[in-house]
Amino acid sequence: MKIGAMIESFKMDFKQAAAAAKKAGADGVQVYAAGTVNTDMTSAELAEVKRILSGEGLEVSALCGDFGCRMFYRPAESRDLIEREKRVMAIAKELGTNIVTTHIGVVPEEENCPQYESMHLVCRELADFADSMEGKFAVETGPERAELLKGFLDGLGSRGVSVNLDPANLVMCAGDDPVRAVQTLKDYIVHTHAKDGVQNYFVDTRRIYAAEYYGVEPAPEGSFTEVPLGEGNVKWEEYIAALKSIGYNGYLTIERECGEDPARDIRTAAAFLKKLI
Repeated sequence: MKIGAMIESFKMDFKQAAAAAKKAGADGVQVYAAGTVNTDMTSAELAEVKRILSGEGLEVSALCGDFGCRMFYRPAESRDLIEREKRVMAIAKELGTNIVTTHIGVVPEEENCPQYESMHLVCRELADFADSMEGKFAVETGPERAELLKGFLDGLGSRGVSVNLDPANLVMCAGDDPVRAVQTLKDYIVHTHAKDGVQNYFVDTRRIYAAEYYGVEPAPEGSFTEVPLGEGNVKWEEYIAALKSIGYNGYLTIERECGEDPARDIRTAAAFLKKLI
């Protein structure tokens, strides 16, 4: 397995963050497609991104094409976002990766409802587009338990759909076991996040990820806490062993969304992971 880092987690400009990722011991970086890398960038700007990463000896583990979940619930109003997601997949290929990750909202337990139907429609379109260019449209875990997500993905019937497994989101939000999730989603996992956290109390995840689209009150802050790697409820030795058992050899991409010194936390996390893999 390889060590990656979310480049935006460093909270530096792109060139400084790339250098910091290399210094932390990363082999590659995941990049949001809404900053230095974006859907309006010119060929010259794309070439500069490639030059910076190449200079640090880094590859792109995946792009993050997360533009909110409106497109998955209100597709008729969201053709601009759907086409933007497709453009991200094309940029990903130019940067040397075939993986684009995103959140899609919360898969309903009931299939016969408008939310399920619209999510299925858009995810099938994006998954088929990814497949047409030998890419992977990777849904991030966390909003629902792994078994429910697997059923939804199975129903798409597309080779272009996959999973970005975030063990912390499963722990913090869905209250699920990441070790078991690896076995459940093993046929879909193409990228993973390395993040840790604790669930302080359970909240309906629709209130966290998609309150507007389910007509529920947004969740109050405090139901979960992100913490440095190894300090939360992810059982890392068991989790890494589970990934090895399914033959996963891709990226463990460190994501640090808070903290006073994220660069330090990422360096510590990389050292922690290297001991395990």
